Amino acid sequence: MSRSRSESPQEQRPAGDETEAQAGAPSREGPAAAAGGRRLALDVHGRLRAMILSGELPPGSVLLQAEMARKLGVSRTPMREAFRLLQEEGLIDARPDQRARVRSVDPEDLDAVYGARIMLETLAVSMTAKSFTTEDIERMSDALKRMRGLAVDDQPEEWHAAHHEFHSIATQAVGPHLQRMIASLGEHSERYIRLAQLGAPASWSKAYAEHEALLEALRSSDPAEAARVVARHLARTALSVLADIAPEHEPAATRTALAIAGNGGH
Repeated sequence: MSRSRSESPQEQRPAGDETEAQAGAPSREGPAAAAGGRRLALDVHGRLRAMILSGELPPGSVLLQAEMARKLGVSRTPMREAFRLLQEEGLIDARPDQRARVRSVDPEDLDAVYGARIMLETLAVSMTAKSFTTEDIERMSDALKRMRGLAVDDQPEEWHAAHHEFHSIATQAVGPHLQRMIASLGEHSERYIRLAQLGAPASWSKAYAEHEALLEALRSSDPAEAARVVARHLARTALSVLADIAPEHEPAATRTALAIAGNGGH
């Protein structure tokens, strides 16, 4: 038998075919590669989400996968997954054979989100007020101090992180399931908070006064007052944005939730 016949197929394969052969063979790093691809898609999703929430990609903007992939320096595969996640969140409309667009602000969605936030967060702050500690007061005060020290126009991510921490401490007494619901609604409403800041910049002092009042109610272990303050605070944001983008829309969910929760439970 000649040497050429005794060689294995791998030994006979030209050097230039090595990569192609490896691509055709099952990869021992399949799970790791899949996990890496998932992490990349989540990273791309997070970057696009931040661009939408910040207004860098305003409502109605056309999103082309190939163009965004080039802009962010990634392939089309993680971009497709990122688009799917954004569509699930309701931040973009992406139908087959049509260009994806950043969704316009939906007044009905805003009203529903804030109606739900008012009901859940008044429950949460009422429970939290009964078990608030000195350490909690210090953490919440520190978050509020950071909010005051940050310029939201120049440092929006840092400001929103501090704002999120402030509200998370105020609602911490509920169980993990309710915490996840509250966090999800809070993230969903972030674009509305940003719109309120753009539409009514003069309302900053009022917003900070409401945050101070919520902290004081928790410090005083006053569940009814904490519920009243947070209900009015959330409702004011929702009504401010609606007055700017859709003054003709009747915010039934927000007003009903405020009527139920905003009177301190009486």
